[in-house]
Amino acid sequence: MLLYELIQLLLKDPLQFVIAIIILVVPLLISITIHEWAHGYTAYKFGDPTPAMQGRLSFNPFAHLDPMGALMLFIIGIGWAKPVEINPNNIQDKFKLMLVALAGPASNFILAAIFILVLYFLVAAFSINPLANGIVIDGIKAVTVIMLMLIIKINLALGLFNLIPLPPLDGANALSNLLPDNLAEIYFRLAPFSLPILLVLMISGGISYIFDFALIIQKTLLIWIDSLFFNVL
Repeated sequence: MLLYELIQLLLKDPLQFVIAIIILVVPLLISITIHEWAHGYTAYKFGDPTPAMQGRLSFNPFAHLDPMGALMLFIIGIGWAKPVEINPNNIQDKFKLMLVALAGPASNFILAAIFILVLYFLVAAFSINPLANGIVIDGIKAVTVIMLMLIIKINLALGLFNLIPLPPLDGANALSNLLPDNLAEIYFRLAPFSLPILLVLMISGGISYIFDFALIIQKTLLIWIDSLFFNVL
């Protein structure tokens, strides 16, 4: 588990431990903050003041942190934030409610696209191939490239993970708004079983498949962008 690896690193090299924590925490804080803000801002623009009243239209990570989600970050490598509360009675349009649900994953995909462009032009400037095996990069270049790659992978993984159609994930909230009310009610009876399923998925390592898929997307996009520009990879 990630927690064990971090403890081993702390005992072996405290400086590398600090760097690892920074590289791990900063991308995740950026990702979950933008994700929750996107939910709240979309709901607010559609007429629901609840996220604004609860202080969720903020880029301050501490406005969105969930203690259990933060703990799971250090145990399995992925965490979550406090879900943004909305009042559906203030929106009363299933299509708009679906867009509110999809706003979080969409924000992660957009963020990944922005950072993958930044990463590409940086590695082109550094003359580094981040797709090569066993690359060695020293100093600030290493931290910058690794952090950018992690931000991209985390955002892709977070977006994909939240599209899983299990309540209370965004995929379930979006899907429920495509169903008639009676079927949506039956569908959300799955909610008590969803958290155990998701926890088993995380703790058993099943979540690694999502990260693997995110890495494939990241590499594919880098190669595609490279074909459009400098062909340095």
